[in-house]
Amino acid sequence: MELRHLRYFVVVAEELNLTRAAERLRMAQPPLSVQLRKLETELGVRLLDRSSRGVRLTEAGRLLHEEARRILGAVDQAGQLVRSVGTGTVGRLSLGFVPSAALEVLPPLLREFKATHPEITLYLNEMRPDEVVRALHEQRIDIGLCYLPLSFADPALRTHCVAEDPLVLAVPAAHRLAGRSAVDVAELVEEQFVLPTRHRMPGLHAIITESCAANGFTPNVVQREVWLMQTIVGLVAGGIGVAVVPASTQRLHPADVRFLPLTGTTTPARMAAAWRPDHLSPVLEAFLHLLPTPR
Repeated sequence: MELRHLRYFVVVAEELNLTRAAERLRMAQPPLSVQLRKLETELGVRLLDRSSRGVRLTEAGRLLHEEARRILGAVDQAGQLVRSVGTGTVGRLSLGFVPSAALEVLPPLLREFKATHPEITLYLNEMRPDEVVRALHEQRIDIGLCYLPLSFADPALRTHCVAEDPLVLAVPAAHRLAGRSAVDVAELVEEQFVLPTRHRMPGLHAIITESCAANGFTPNVVQREVWLMQTIVGLVAGGIGVAVVPASTQRLHPADVRFLPLTGTTTPARMAAAWRPDHLSPVLEAFLHLLPTPR
């Protein structure tokens, strides 16, 4: 039994007239009659009662009509689903991101993706940067958002910078610099720093230490085993030290902390999307097409 036989039979069952059915199917009536007889022969039952007054379904024919409509509907639905998955309009996407990405980069990206691909299910995973890279290699996520540079050059991953965030200085509200309109990085040579850990935040750690080195000093770190921006600014609020952070951190609106623009030589924090080019899918490609590029 072939699907075309079922389609022929359904049209005949709906028309109950071979001439009209043949016209709908855009074929001659004799070949249609031949195909119907082949179907009856294969099933070993009579499906149609033919007479001079027209065509009538037998009991077996009525049952086949119901089952054939269900089967053809399922086939059409499967075809639509496969085409949708193949074009990236239906499916799932697993995204890992560092918490800082949720401050500015992630919300507009999610809004646009959900608006243009509403049938795709998103699985969001908040992670440390080192976990993002590990999850990509283990194929637990399809794409990740974290700061550049990665902990090491990784030929298995491809990256695309989606945002550049200038560095600012976070100081306690009572700090001697709190009232300034801006601070030169070189003035921080004697300050005590709260610095994100190199192991868990390699990109941001590298950017901050390189900016200090470009201004002639190595930061005096009093607390380094932290990585969440909320924790870092919380320690600043508690008077533990100052911190150089991405400007988007100001969206946390921490109490008792002042954020000051930095002058001197600094490198902006670069948030990037990372993925494995050898594991591209139509859904991932659809997401990649929406990635912004910093101006």
